Amino acid sequence: MNKLLVLVLITFSSVFAFSQKELTQEVYFDTDKYDVPNTEENRLLLFISTLNDIDIESISIFGFCDDRGADTYNLILSQQRADAIKAIFANNEISETLITNVGGKGEILLKIVEEENLLKIRGLNRKVKIIVKPKLPKVDKVIEEKPPKEKGVVDLIKESTKGDKILFKNILFKTGYPTVTPESKKTLESIAQALLERDDIYFTIQGHVCCTQFSRDALNRKTKKRNLSEARAKYVYDYFASKGIDKKRMRHLGLRRKFPLGGDPQFDRRVEILITYSGNKAN
Repeated sequence: MNKLLVLVLITFSSVFAFSQKELTQEVYFDTDKYDVPNTEENRLLLFISTLNDIDIESISIFGFCDDRGADTYNLILSQQRADAIKAIFANNEISETLITNVGGKGEILLKIVEEENLLKIRGLNRKVKIIVKPKLPKVDKVIEEKPPKEKGVVDLIKESTKGDKILFKNILFKTGYPTVTPESKKTLESIAQALLERDDIYFTIQGHVCCTQFSRDALNRKTKKRNLSEARAKYVYDYFASKGIDKKRMRHLGLRRKFPLGGDPQFDRRVEILITYSGNKAN
């Protein structure tokens, strides 16, 4: 067994020599299983939450098995484990475009430990390894980031009539959460003021999410419920109400990922309002 471990380490050390700038996480599985255990999923979600403020270049996901089972079986099982982790990333608003590698490596003993218990060694190798590579900061010039300015949305509200749908493209949400980014607060305030002035319109606030599979809703990391699009619409509803907009004029609705915009996935973390009734002020 010791000779085998040394041989594998030499063979694969060049492939898995990770730089200090990369973030890694390992998820462990039960024997012959590719369903993620609850405790491991919770650890993974905690890791995903640390990626909120990181500009990600790529994510690699590699599945492994222990030394039991035929080679073909182990390759299939390790791939299924990698796919299971990819699905969790997607359902928590991590864009699939960032996941550049998803592969099953079969039976590869990567973890070299001072351990004689074969069962423990096998347990350490029933896993998926996740490697997150951040984008390197540009050092040749300094870019000053300024809060985005909403172009035309206030005017659209002032001119809106029944049936209009208005996209708040600069109201951006934190990944996996129903709260907006700090830069979006000022824009949201100006929208609320415009809606106060147009007290003749009634509207539905529609919440959306990005990146989930099969038009599913995303997981709300705050409540652990899969209702993130609804929670985002409710957040905006409550904010408007706090600014004095009559609740009788509003309703909120979660539309999951039924209507992706395409392009940068951050813009699918959005809200829109659909004007359901309009008076004569804009006619």
